[in-house]
Amino acid sequence: IAGRTEEEVYEALGLAYIPPELREDRGEIEAAREGRLPRLIEYGDLRGDLQVQTNWTDGANSIEEMAREAKRLGLQYIAITDHTRSLAMTRGSDEAKLLEQIAEIRRLNRTLTGIRLLTGAEVNIRKDGTLDIRDDVLAQLDVVGIAVHSHFNMSRQEMTERIARAMRNPHADILFHPTGRVLLKREPYDVDIDEIIRVARETGTILEIDAYPERLDLKDEHIRKAVEAGVKLVIDSDAHHVGHFRVLHYGIAQARRGWARREDILNTLPCEEFLAHLKDGRKRRRRA
Repeated sequence: IAGRTEEEVYEALGLAYIPPELREDRGEIEAAREGRLPRLIEYGDLRGDLQVQTNWTDGANSIEEMAREAKRLGLQYIAITDHTRSLAMTRGSDEAKLLEQIAEIRRLNRTLTGIRLLTGAEVNIRKDGTLDIRDDVLAQLDVVGIAVHSHFNMSRQEMTERIARAMRNPHADILFHPTGRVLLKREPYDVDIDEIIRVARETGTILEIDAYPERLDLKDEHIRKAVEAGVKLVIDSDAHHVGHFRVLHYGIAQARRGWARREDILNTLPCEEFLAHLKDGRKRRRRA
């Protein structure tokens, strides 16, 4: 069998073209034969980035500098999600500092054009599953990301219950870097990812694909499980510097390996549609 292109080879075999990211012997041959291959998210589909840190905590650049670089690269909106106070080494924000930052972001939005800044935070999940910022302040943020940054050595049951409790907070929009791995440096914590995906489906909490090359968290197998469960995802840079936005393409590649389509990734939506989805999720968790 021969052909001038890969597409011609697949056609000669009676198969739909299989994108390179799916060639893992995980059922893609059968899906190609039966016309069930997904239309994967494309590299130009992202409109927003929902995890961006600045020099208000441990980032290198100002909010405005991050906004201008994101705009230059074609993004339409970014959420400023600096760390919160439990992460002392990052000069994390308490409630008062977050309220100051909200005011600063609103001021910048009045002058910036072509990019929208969303207020947010990367809120720490305490050991008991509570969050380290009061609910009345979280309610004022556009985007609340939650994340584990301590007590990594809990048992599987304890860690799973800890994260699940945090996901049930009405304001917990997105679970950032869900398994906590740092490639070649730190193993993922022991967590029942199937249960986390089940809770995400129950609560409407979004799971993140952290595109930073040292993380790539969720990994591809977990992305596919989430997609098959109907759980929505976002792809974020975890940017701490203006140069970090460029890693988003690694997250897109990871999503493609996980069989994710454009409609599975919420930050492919225009800003207002994305925010409407977050509001619906908060209403759903309040009713639970």
